[in-house]
Amino acid sequence: MPHNYTVSRVLAAAAAAGLVLVATPTFAQRVQGQQDQEQSEGDSQSGGAPSIDTATAKALNTAIEALNMEKYAEAQAAIGTLNLEKLSPYERSKVEQILFNISYAEEKYDEARQHLQRSIDAGGLNEQEVSQARYQFAQLYLQEEKWKEGAAALEEWFTTAMNPNSAAYYLLAVAYYQMEDFARALPPAQKAIELAEMPQESWLQLLLALYIQKEQFNDAIPLLVRLVETAPDKKTYWMQLSSIYGQVEDYPKALAIMQLAYDAGLVTEDAEIRRLADLLLFNDVPYRGGQVLEDAIQKGAVTLDDKVYEKLANCWVAAGELDKAIEPLTRGGELASSGEMFVRLGQVHLERKDWEAATAALERGISKGELKDTGAAQLLMGIAFFNEKKLADARTWFERAAKVEKHRSIAETYLQIIDAQTESAPA
Repeated sequence: MPHNYTVSRVLAAAAAAGLVLVATPTFAQRVQGQQDQEQSEGDSQSGGAPSIDTATAKALNTAIEALNMEKYAEAQAAIGTLNLEKLSPYERSKVEQILFNISYAEEKYDEARQHLQRSIDAGGLNEQEVSQARYQFAQLYLQEEKWKEGAAALEEWFTTAMNPNSAAYYLLAVAYYQMEDFARALPPAQKAIELAEMPQESWLQLLLALYIQKEQFNDAIPLLVRLVETAPDKKTYWMQLSSIYGQVEDYPKALAIMQLAYDAGLVTEDAEIRRLADLLLFNDVPYRGGQVLEDAIQKGAVTLDDKVYEKLANCWVAAGELDKAIEPLTRGGELASSGEMFVRLGQVHLERKDWEAATAALERGISKGELKDTGAAQLLMGIAFFNEKKLADARTWFERAAKVEKHRSIAETYLQIIDAQTESAPA
């Protein structure tokens, strides 16, 4: 689903780049009290500044002053004193621009669009002003979250706009993104970043979202590096960068980014701490993983469930710290719904050659049940008893394990050894 690029956020980005949706109309005025309509039009055609007669100029100035003070009814009343049919094209266009601003301020967006179109149709705007009006027309659609219409209006504006800047491309990208047309959103999003000397964070976020949505992870990496540099205190970017490195299977860099974030005090959430521990374990730094988890447990930064204890035990076992693995395996086994962790504890005790502790742990695991491989636990129980020289007990467990096909061969081998030792034992 599209990211929630709110309208205020979108238009704020445009405004910061110099493309403001509503700008109170200003224009050069040459008050020529006695000039007639023909002279006004003649000046316009010859390239001079368009003229406005005294009465019209006074009404427009009154309207603009009222508009600036947010007195919209007074602004409308000032315009109402004019006979629109007698205005020059230039005057009519300026009137419609003021009416546009009034309608926009009152959130009457359909009316605002109509006034914009009339300001163009009146024929009094120069090329640059027409372009700006068309751009505002498109922005109005975005204001109403009419993304399809806004995109179409922007596309039309692009066909005549001279050197459109980065904000315009960003807005077009947002419109297509909200329509979930990610393929069409990507080129303008890239163009916006390319043209912007210092692209805003939200622009980088949009392009990043598109890269991730299209699984262009290698393109996303330099963008995330840039975001980390832009906002080093935002851990979201650190977490995303580490995750993306994981997506491209560059696990050393995925770990390096997480470690830097951890050292900066940004890795604070339960899931983040567990992921860091996983990366440390995967990258053959299990002892450090154990330290990270133990510190988090002591500080209450992680939920004390069976999974976190299992993860801690895995780190200590991988680091060869078998004694350190005993407590988390015991605690995890007590919390878990199955006996798997007690079986794992039994394995650790077997490696430590603590046969009595091994049988006790394995018995707890088998009794608790819900094991993935009960036969394996039975085999381990037999091995523990065998090493304790309790051959009768060992035989019982090996016979049980022998009923499971994949463990039968080993179990029967032990049974043969037990039979041989029993037969050779003195009467």
